[in-house]
Amino acid sequence: MARTLEVSLMTNKKRISVKDVMKSNYGTNNSNATIMEALNEMKRLQTAVLVVNKSHVHDEYGLLLVSEIARKVLAKDRAPSRVNIYEIMTKPAVCIDHDMDIRYCSRLMSTLNLMRVLVVKDNALVGTVSPRALVLDGLAAIEASEVPV
Repeated sequence: MARTLEVSLMTNKKRISVKDVMKSNYGTNNSNATIMEALNEMKRLQTAVLVVNKSHVHDEYGLLLVSEIARKVLAKDRAPSRVNIYEIMTKPAVCIDHDMDIRYCSRLMSTLNLMRVLVVKDNALVGTVSPRALVLDGLAAIEASEVPV
């Protein structure tokens, strides 16, 4: 994916948007699926997060993280085949615009202590972003593009 570095005329800082560092391939599941089904999907996709689909037009997206499964299923010795996603998922998931500056996204995630946010464009889900992507893909690209004066 080509990164679009923009330079702000007022601050003379390079700018990278969330769309340039987001993960556009993500797994989804329905909230009534079991944790076992979610785990199988996570293993298949080699991911630690699934987006939980909206169940109707006025609903919101949810998120299911491996860390939640560890805390709310494994640590409590619950059977993953008997627990539904809706019982442990995070909902509503925080959504941000695809054009948000990665600095603001990082600040928001830090303030709210989030490990993943959903990225939307025109109210349609287009990806997910994590602090790892913001730092390794975003900040590294900003620093690499700056030329010493």
